[in-house]
Amino acid sequence: MLADVFANASVGDVAIERKRIALPLITSEGEHHVCHVLPLTSGARRRSGTNYAAVAALFIHRAALDTPSIPEAIAKAYELTPTELRALLAIVQVGRIPRVADVLGIGAETVKTHLRHVYEKTGASRQVDLAKIVAGFSSPLLG
Repeated sequence: MLADVFANASVGDVAIERKRIALPLITSEGEHHVCHVLPLTSGARRRSGTNYAAVAALFIHRAALDTPSIPEAIAKAYELTPTELRALLAIVQVGRIPRVADVLGIGAETVKTHLRHVYEKTGASRQVDLAKIVAGFSSPLLG
């Protein structure tokens, strides 16, 4: 199946040029994996008019239910407490501290305290830096 995907890609198959493909794989030992095929033939590469030998990138991982979520990965990477993580995600999604306080059901000063810890642990200095950190953990493999 994977060979077919790349054989078709070399002749300009729209399926790989414009969208991601996920293929189920099973090892000889019976373990399940997923192969994500991401096109490298669109956007800026296509507009440049240059031909490249590589048409796609492959990401293969073991299929598992215990894969950490993006918030869990952020918390682990920066050693954030659950409350600090909630404050970080809320400030990125909601914005201003008073609104975050309302959404989380805590005082604005408490939000500021949690965010101060988040800034210290992440090395960020502005809210936009926090947004960049969260965005950096997003996966190109997700919708």
